[in-house]
Amino acid sequence: MEHTNPEKTAKSGTGAGADAGEPGSSGVSGRRSPLASFSYTAADEEKRRGVRRMKTTATGLLLLVAVIYVLATWAKDSGVGGWPGYVAAAAEAGMVGALADWFAVTALFRRPLGLPIPHTAIIPNKKDQLGASLGAFVGENFLSADVVRARLRGLGIGGRLGAWLAEPDHADRVTAELSTALRGALTVLRDSDVQAVVGEAITRRANAVEIAPGIGKTLDKIVSDGAHHRAVDLICARAHDWLVEHGDSVADAIQGGAPGWTPRFVDRKVGDRVYKELLRFVTEMRDMPGHPARAAIDRFLSDFATDLQSDTETRARVERLKGELLSRPEVQDIIASAWSSVRAMIMSAAEDDRSELRLRARASLLSLGNRLATDGRLQGKLEGWIEDAAAYVVSTYRGEITSLISDTVASWDAGDTSKKIEAHIGRDLQFIRINGTVVGALAGLLIYTVSRALGA
Repeated sequence: MEHTNPEKTAKSGTGAGADAGEPGSSGVSGRRSPLASFSYTAADEEKRRGVRRMKTTATGLLLLVAVIYVLATWAKDSGVGGWPGYVAAAAEAGMVGALADWFAVTALFRRPLGLPIPHTAIIPNKKDQLGASLGAFVGENFLSADVVRARLRGLGIGGRLGAWLAEPDHADRVTAELSTALRGALTVLRDSDVQAVVGEAITRRANAVEIAPGIGKTLDKIVSDGAHHRAVDLICARAHDWLVEHGDSVADAIQGGAPGWTPRFVDRKVGDRVYKELLRFVTEMRDMPGHPARAAIDRFLSDFATDLQSDTETRARVERLKGELLSRPEVQDIIASAWSSVRAMIMSAAEDDRSELRLRARASLLSLGNRLATDGRLQGKLEGWIEDAAAYVVSTYRGEITSLISDTVASWDAGDTSKKIEAHIGRDLQFIRINGTVVGALAGLLIYTVSRALGA
């Protein structure tokens, strides 16, 4: 009869099935430690009790046909004619079928009766090979680019995603989730690291690009369009107002620069005269758009714009000035502090349900959903991207995925694996024993009947 006690089975016999002990036990030397995720649980034990009940039923049926065989044989030997022969033949065949199926089912998980019979205890002994075969099967039949593409193409992801995103509630949900993810990412990032990266990136980019030609083109465009006239107007107006407000200071500065041997009243006359001429000049520049000084400024700016684009020395001086400015600590601090301002702005916008950032994100999601739901071309492009990405993943990482299956199975404890599998499928396997008893009895009865008929 079949041994149902796992401890007895583990202690009897040899091979992989012989060292199966309790889950989590250290076992003999060299035994692979089971993964915590594949431990034998209380739920497994409950299923195993159900298996034991079915074993009892199957074994009881075997005993029943054995008793029937004994009684039928006794009746036949006692001289009872007719039916005892048919019953004995059916019972005998039923016992053979039951014993054969018991052996087959038991050989999957352990050595029948603990005997070292070849090709038994298949699951404990062949666990690693089964894991490798399972990984290869999954890789060949599921992790194929063609299979993945066909499956994804049949799902119609583009249309479904578009219809889902077109719902305002769904767009709100996605926006909220994106905001949460954005806040989480910004919280995890260290400001010092980001500031260093941003500062280094801006500085490297600025050093790599010559700015003089770009400035020259921009300045040339400004001068050609006359856009600088407003700046000149503002400067002239502010200069006039400053001179009017600080006339005494200007006169005193002029007088202070006069030689010491000149009379004081002469210095005062000269200072007043210079101040008045300076004020008149600035006033004329302010009030006369066609003033010669303004034309001189236009020519200077135009020539400077040309030099910035074509004069080697001017461009080199601008680059040196740029390098000096970028290397100053104050400029580096400004560049680094830009991240703090951007981070605070993004965090505030992400937390505010009515911020422009979230409103625009929501509107974009709704627009994308409506387009995806109705635009077949856009659906095709999106589905094509998804198919290409999935095909690339399964083609590139098929070996890693299948090795995950085989390595995981290889890491399982042989005894626990056998017990766990038996707990889950053992009840159905016991029906094989019951069916074997019934089918064997029917086959034996048929064979005996045919033999009797041919013999007669």
